[in-house]
Amino acid sequence: MEDAHAIVVPFAGVRGQAFFAIFDGHAGKQAAEWCGANFSTCFLEAIKRDPTATIPDAFNQTFHDVDGHLSQLSEESDGKMHAGCTAVTAFLRLEDADGKQSFLPPHFDPIDIALADMHLDDEASDGEAEGGHEKVSNRARIKQFFKPANHDQSSPPPSQASSANTNEKDNAWTLPRNATQEAKRIMDAGGFVMSGRVNGVLAVTRSLGDSSMKEFVVGAPYTTETELSEEDEFLILACDGLWDVIDDQKACELVRSIADPRRAAEELLDYAYKNYSTDNVTVLVVRLRSPPEAMGTEQNGS
Repeated sequence: MEDAHAIVVPFAGVRGQAFFAIFDGHAGKQAAEWCGANFSTCFLEAIKRDPTATIPDAFNQTFHDVDGHLSQLSEESDGKMHAGCTAVTAFLRLEDADGKQSFLPPHFDPIDIALADMHLDDEASDGEAEGGHEKVSNRARIKQFFKPANHDQSSPPPSQASSANTNEKDNAWTLPRNATQEAKRIMDAGGFVMSGRVNGVLAVTRSLGDSSMKEFVVGAPYTTETELSEEDEFLILACDGLWDVIDDQKACELVRSIADPRRAAEELLDYAYKNYSTDNVTVLVVRLRSPPEAMGTEQNGS
């Protein structure tokens, strides 16, 4: 099993902030496990280092820092560690009308989360606070934002799941997947792409680690940010072991009526099993609000 994950709720000890991540490892589990244990700390350090930076900029800095840490670990291993991982990360927080950080009122229920893993029987976790102090905003209008940063292999589906016609081509949540530009970047650096693999070896063009391929395989993520609305019901984060056998629309249809996020994640894992996924599968479902009453929702798998 080469996948790892991280769940931090509340993030930095602030209610209304949450961090989620899945790291899909290859060529060993060391890179994914290191990221699972340390990425959120590096992200918090990047935010503290430059409080005026945007969250996408903080993510870019974090991916750069983490890539550097993994390269150093590889060097210290005398060439024994060349593992890498792709990443899907998501940061949820509240902002006021001026784009500044805002916080939930005391009566707000925490975000429900659940992680299901095909090979590890992990319990759902509420995460752990990483220090900091809860604040209260006096702003009248508070907006919730979803800010993902990912490598393409692990990218999440459109998460505006309340829409029955979410479409990969025209939905704003879809991350760039420009294979032509990626191939040009690799060739400009002196590499080549053969049979869909960088230098005929690695099946991803962006990753953390992979120190022996770093000249061609960059760690920089795709980043975006979207204001969540009342129509946004849940988020699905998963590695390609799931997306190899299901499309975005089908995944949303499978879990939309399931109120319990753990049960929803298990439903997606069952689907991957039954459709002969040949890769490790890790799924994270974040429930933003209850399913519509008209759907006859499932509660805790019942």
